[in-house]
Amino acid sequence: MKRREFLKSVGASGYAAVQLGRTQPASHAESEAKERPNFLIMMSDQHNPHVLGCYGDPIVKTPNLDALASRGVTFRHNYCASPLCVPSRTAFLTAQEPAKTRVWMNEDTLCSNIPTFAHSLGAAGYDTALIGRMHFNGMDQWHGFGKRLVGSLLPQYPYLKPPLSPDLWPGAEGRSRKGIDLAGPGKTAYQAYDEDVTEAAIQFLREQAKVTNKPFCAVVGFVRPHPPFVCSKTQWDYYHDRVSIPEVPSTYFQHLHPAIQRWRKMRGIEDITPEEFRRARAAYYGLVTELDIRIGRILGELEKQGLARNTVIVYTSDHGEMAGENGMWWKQNFYEGSVTVPLIMSFADRWVPAQRREVTSLIDVAPTILDMAQAMPLPEAIGSSLLPLLENGNVGWVNEAFSECRPELSVPAIRMIRSGRWKLVHFDGERPQLFDLQNDPHEFNDLAEDVGYAEVRKTLLDRVLSGWSAEDGRIGFERRMASSEMMSKWAVQVRPPLTAQWVAPPGANRFPEAP
Repeated sequence: MKRREFLKSVGASGYAAVQLGRTQPASHAESEAKERPNFLIMMSDQHNPHVLGCYGDPIVKTPNLDALASRGVTFRHNYCASPLCVPSRTAFLTAQEPAKTRVWMNEDTLCSNIPTFAHSLGAAGYDTALIGRMHFNGMDQWHGFGKRLVGSLLPQYPYLKPPLSPDLWPGAEGRSRKGIDLAGPGKTAYQAYDEDVTEAAIQFLREQAKVTNKPFCAVVGFVRPHPPFVCSKTQWDYYHDRVSIPEVPSTYFQHLHPAIQRWRKMRGIEDITPEEFRRARAAYYGLVTELDIRIGRILGELEKQGLARNTVIVYTSDHGEMAGENGMWWKQNFYEGSVTVPLIMSFADRWVPAQRREVTSLIDVAPTILDMAQAMPLPEAIGSSLLPLLENGNVGWVNEAFSECRPELSVPAIRMIRSGRWKLVHFDGERPQLFDLQNDPHEFNDLAEDVGYAEVRKTLLDRVLSGWSAEDGRIGFERRMASSEMMSKWAVQVRPPLTAQWVAPPGANRFPEAP
C-alpha cells in the first residue's frame, strides 16, 4: 500500500474527519474561526538544506531559522516533486505531482480549474494572501489567493522580456557557467524584490492584528538564495575565507553516470577553479544569511503583533542548489543538494521540538495545512498530512517520496524514488543510479551496476515506473510546448495587460563590485 493511501485509510490526524468539508451555519463557522490557527508560510527559491545551521552546517549564519527550528519540528529528508521552480511550486500548491498537473517546465501554466490549498482555505473562511514570488504563468496570477501583494518577479507570459537585467533572466544562471563567472559582492534586483516582499509581509501582519474574527494564511515568497551568486560585500567578505570547497573521491568523475557527464559538459562546469568555487559558494552563503535576516524581521513582527501564539509557521523552499556538491551547480538533478528542501514547522507550544528523519515530500504540506484548518481536502491530492509526525504519533508512516524532471538537451526524462535508505534515479533509455544513503550520504558510490544490489535495483525500478510513463510525459510535453509557443507569440503581438507585475527600481543591479 502506498504511503498516502495508508495514511488516508487510518486517518491523518486527531482532527475529526467528519469536520472536513462539512458545511456549517455561518454563526457556527464564525465561532470556530477564532480557534482555527493562522498560517505563515515562507518559501525561498533554491535553498540547499545543507546550508543551514539547524541542518548541520557549522559556518552559515542563520540564527532566525535556527531559532525557529529549535522550537518546532525539522524534517531532515524532505523532497520536492521536481527540482525546478514552476513544477515544484505547482506541486506544493496542489499536492499533486507534475505528471498529474501536466506542469513540467518553467514555461508551463497551471490550469485555473485545478484547486490549490488557497482555494480550500478561502472556502473555509480564511483570509489568504500571496506576498511575493510564486512564478505563475498566464492571466491567472491568483490561483485561489484572495490578495496578491508584490507582483510577479518574472513576466506572466513566457518569453516576454523580464523587467530585469539580462543576467537575471530565467535560466540565465544555469545555461552556462556565467552564473559562476558573475559571482562576487554587489547587489541585484532580487535584493530589492525581497525587501519589498518583507515590507509587504510586515504590513499585512499589522493589518491582521486588527482582525479578530477571521483566520489568515499568508504565503511569503522570496527569490533568494537563487543565483546569480551575488550578495552584499559585508556578507561576501565574511564568507570568502570561511567556506569549504566540497571534495569528491579521486576517481569520482571517471565513474559518473553518462547523463551527468553530459550535464556538466553542456553547462561548462568541468574546469571550475578552486577560487571560482570559493567565490560562488561565499556568495551563496551570503544570500542565505540575507534571506535569514528578512525572515527574522517578519517573525519579529508576528510576535510583536501578538499573532505568534495561534499561528503555524512554515519555512521551506521550492528546490535546492548544488553549490559545488558532487561537482554540480544549480538544480535539475537528483542529488540530495538539488532535490531535497528544508522544511521547518512550528506552532507555539503545541508541538514538541524534534528532528524527524522520516522521508517526506513538499506535496505533504498542503494536506497538513488543510487538515489543521478543518478545510476541505483537495479532491485529487496525493500528498498526506504530516500531523502524525508533527504530533509524534507516526502511525506507520511509509518512508517514500518521488520526484521527476522532463527531458532537456543533455538528459532524458528522469524519475526518482527515495524509499527508506535507498534512492534510485531512473533515466529513460539509460541505466539508473542507485545510492545507499545510510552508508553513502554524499552519493559518491553508485551501486546500480553492482550485481550484489540487483534485487534492490529491480524492486525500486518497478516501484518508480509504476503508474508513470516517460512516453506519455513526452507526448504531453510536446503538446504543451506547442501551446506555449502559440501563447508566447500571442503575448508578444497582443501585449495583454500585466495584472500583477513587479518592476525593479532604477539602479537595482550593480555587480560584481571589486573585492
